[in-house]
Amino acid sequence: MEEGTPSALVIQTAFLGDVVLTTPLISVLSRRHGPVDVVTTPAAGGLLETHPGVASVIRYDKHGSDGGLRGTLKLASVLRSRRYSTAYLPHRSFRSAMLALLSGARERVGFADSAAAITYTRRVPRPSGGHEVDRLLTLAAATGELPGVTLGLTADDHRAAERWLEAHRVPPGFVAFAPGSIWGTKRWPYYSELATRSDRTCVIVGSADDGRLADAIAAAAPGRALSAAGALSLRASAALLSRAAVLVTNDSAPLHLATAVGTPVVALFGPTIPAFGFGPRRRGDVTLGRDGLACRPCSRHGPERCPLGHHRCMRELSVETVATALAAVLSGEESGAICPRN
Repeated sequence: MEEGTPSALVIQTAFLGDVVLTTPLISVLSRRHGPVDVVTTPAAGGLLETHPGVASVIRYDKHGSDGGLRGTLKLASVLRSRRYSTAYLPHRSFRSAMLALLSGARERVGFADSAAAITYTRRVPRPSGGHEVDRLLTLAAATGELPGVTLGLTADDHRAAERWLEAHRVPPGFVAFAPGSIWGTKRWPYYSELATRSDRTCVIVGSADDGRLADAIAAAAPGRALSAAGALSLRASAALLSRAAVLVTNDSAPLHLATAVGTPVVALFGPTIPAFGFGPRRRGDVTLGRDGLACRPCSRHGPERCPLGHHRCMRELSVETVATALAAVLSGEESGAICPRN
């Protein structure tokens, strides 16, 4: 291995939330091997590049400029030149397995139920239950006191968040909303109504793709709800969430960003369920869902449209239910009944 090149590689090119939940594994591996290199998506690259357990981020645009066999082989050549001793594969895709194999890493560690597990040198049984963080940590056979979900937020990230809040005259104790999701059926449809009922300023976070949805919510509660969707980087958005009293969110990446910065969460689950392993992890966080539906859960991710056409899992999760839970979390935060933030 060349001097200065990390000995270990992590290949994690799944969705943004999955990448956030991989940070405890990265922290454990960095203790063992020193800071690791990480192959991830362009969207997640900026989030990880300042993480203390990461030596460098290698961006892989698998659905864009790096797509197809040519892109895979090009990246494999780069990885091979770095001569890693070990590659870890939290993402169970065939493409990730091929990258690890072609990298030349002598040891390749992944889950036994992965698409190309035959190419691994060590196959780890993937726990069927528990939180995804704990499942991923089994790849490192980690024991003892284990790290939580963390982000390497910088002083610049915090300054960017502060500047936005000051420019928009957002008072302390504001509530954050994360109404977006790349999966249509995961989006709770009543954020506008919740904003109109709130006695606090509401800041709507999300990517530029969530801009139209965020603008509609802000328009429903003028002077009370403000959109920050697309206005800040991922890390600066996380820094903004760290200043919120609570986040109301769908089952999506902002839930895990809030976990990382210690912000209380009210998480709304529709087509998916917390038992899949992607719920909040802080004591005092709340998960809500419409119980008693034979069609729920309907998939691992949540389809773009309800397969049965009624979307009851979200439509029947009432504004009253969410508002009551939000008030309870805010009351607990004010009284100190909820765990202090990290």
